[in-house]
Amino acid sequence: MIRATRVIRRDRLGCGEIVDRIVLDSGDRHRRRMAMRGVGGTAFLLDLHEATALDDGDALALEDGRLIWVEAAPEVLLEIRAPSPLALKRLIWHIGNRHIPAEIGEEAIWIAHDHVLAEMVRGLGGRAEPVTRPFRPEGGAYSGGHGHGHGHAHDDAHGHHHPHD
Repeated sequence: MIRATRVIRRDRLGCGEIVDRIVLDSGDRHRRRMAMRGVGGTAFLLDLHEATALDDGDALALEDGRLIWVEAAPEVLLEIRAPSPLALKRLIWHIGNRHIPAEIGEEAIWIAHDHVLAEMVRGLGGRAEPVTRPFRPEGGAYSGGHGHGHGHAHDDAHGHHHPHD
């Protein structure tokens, strides 16, 4: 089986033949080694040096140079909003205190759908509404210094700035 051994970040994608795409939820986008099959049927073995968080728009480079496009699957999430920036910061603190994956935006937080946490947010004065969208949780303090927590299993040199939506 052909192997995918490198990740090419979306901001570094140049030329290359994209032959298939793989649609993965946030949990499946953090892998090191796993047999996969693209939407178009391309079977390959993901075989990276270390567990790596793949982001929407990245590509996996197969041994023969072909590329597999990575697409973030829509997931059912809670979109959490607050009436003020300070109230949002407080909600972020309460969610972080529960050690659950969260995606933090300028005006909202997204977490996996959880009715107990939705009620907690509402009890603290926030809004929690279900939405369906790709989930890009923060990588955490020990994820190599990146806000989205990917490792460096790719071989293209770059700085530490990665634009996100």
